[in-house]
Amino acid sequence: MRHILLALSLLATATAAPLAQAYQAGDLILRAGAATVDAREDSGDIHHALLGPVAGTGATLDSDTQLGLNFAYMLSEHLGVELLAATPFSHDVGVKGMPGALAGLNGNLGSLKHLPPTLSLVYYPMAGTCPLQPYVGAGINYTWFFDSELSSEAEAKGFQGFDLDNSWGLAAQVGIDVMLSDHLLLNAQARYIDIDTTGTTHLAGDKVKVDLEVDPFVYMVGLGYRF
Repeated sequence: MRHILLALSLLATATAAPLAQAYQAGDLILRAGAATVDAREDSGDIHHALLGPVAGTGATLDSDTQLGLNFAYMLSEHLGVELLAATPFSHDVGVKGMPGALAGLNGNLGSLKHLPPTLSLVYYPMAGTCPLQPYVGAGINYTWFFDSELSSEAEAKGFQGFDLDNSWGLAAQVGIDVMLSDHLLLNAQARYIDIDTTGTTHLAGDKVKVDLEVDPFVYMVGLGYRF
């Protein structure tokens, strides 16, 4: 992410309109680009209804890239409210660390989709005609998990059903806008989102669940337009 921000800074020096105005109260900013959810999952032990917690086991979650959208409204020259949205992210979920006779249960458990709308208060320190507009923000996230499905491999091993709890959590972000004109801009941003969920399935009729701290970093690079 540091390389992206540096590249945008250099690009701003070379190409940004020298008279591009800083943000003002009432401005509406739309950003769109490629957004990557890089899961930093920290899983608890898988808990079997009969066996209890199985030490050393856990769940895994891969990353995904989708269309990211930001809608920001400037309350003043320096302060704005922003909503993060996106097309649904898809992830494969795995099982790891199952020992001994249970080792055959390791592998691809299934897949899920989620939407992570995040509402943030954002601070822009620069003013005047500076074409470079860095910002920081903090807010709250709601992650909705849906379309969770077991893989055919997991079903063949006896798993049945797959659900995940939705999540509320805090979020923080940094970003930068490079003003190419009074309206058009380049954007790069990175944020951390606190996402905690519990996944539940059944094996031979017994409940199996795992607590999963997804806690992703979300990176986005794209274009924006100020109305």
